[in-house]
Amino acid sequence: MSSKILIIGAGGQIGSELTTKLREIYGQSNVIASDINTRNLELVNSGPFEIIDAKNFNAIKDCCKNYEIDTVYLMAALLSATGEKYPMEAWDLNMNSLFHVLNLAKGGTIKKVYWPSSIAVFGPTTPKEFTPQHTICEPTTVYGITKQVGERWCEYYHNKYGVDVRSLRYPGIISHKTMPGGGTTDYAVEIYHEAIKHGKYECFLSENTSLPMMFMDDAIKATIDLMQASAEDLTIRSSYNLSAISFTPKNIYESIKSRIPEFEITYQPDFRQAIANSWPSSIDDTIARHDWSWQHSFDLDAMTDTMLNELKKKYQ
Repeated sequence: MSSKILIIGAGGQIGSELTTKLREIYGQSNVIASDINTRNLELVNSGPFEIIDAKNFNAIKDCCKNYEIDTVYLMAALLSATGEKYPMEAWDLNMNSLFHVLNLAKGGTIKKVYWPSSIAVFGPTTPKEFTPQHTICEPTTVYGITKQVGERWCEYYHNKYGVDVRSLRYPGIISHKTMPGGGTTDYAVEIYHEAIKHGKYECFLSENTSLPMMFMDDAIKATIDLMQASAEDLTIRSSYNLSAISFTPKNIYESIKSRIPEFEITYQPDFRQAIANSWPSSIDDTIARHDWSWQHSFDLDAMTDTMLNELKKKYQ
């Protein structure tokens, strides 16, 4: 078990819930959260917190030395939809933060790195059904380009310098605890909020757009399972394919409507539709299931039940 963990970008959608879970496992004082904003008071007040810009090498290095960090989870990133609006900022943040952490591991300051990739590494030329681990990756978004390039650097640093870096290609992530952060799969979170608040939702993707998705609890479990796996069992050092469920906006609408009969949906596809069209509709994660016994727990209906129950409590 790791003794001291730093999470960079701990205030984000995945980072905030990952921090909470890691603190449960390793102890609050052993998991240092960091971000550039301090709005998440629960995160800031539940254990050590540092204000760190992921683009600042010296700030990361100093924090690692001060707390004797041995494991870094680099969760800071500009996501797909936001990255299209600010391409150079996305490149700067997503790439330089990764180099900072890989170089700290190469230099021996830290021992283990987690860096998330995404289904955004795939593109229109990738096989859409049951997308294999090793396949054509010609991404069409800045976010996807940064993740594809990042995967190559992760594998390079592992092969060349022995860096213990681990990664997952996340599908769309759905959570009731945190709001989405500018991704193309955000509709699958927004739709539950709008169903509870207003009983209707205007979706920015067309009704039959099938995308790989995952409930947050499964994403957190996969991340920690991978990091706790024995290094000898891991055969992928770029990034593992990861899969749970695939569905369309129509599927999720019908799942909600069976529980809230008056719920209504309309479709108004925007620029995110082209991004979604370039991504796979289902993922083959056989290697993850073989190497470190990955298994998901939530299907669409189990996720809908949990989302609606938790959000009803929140809005009441």
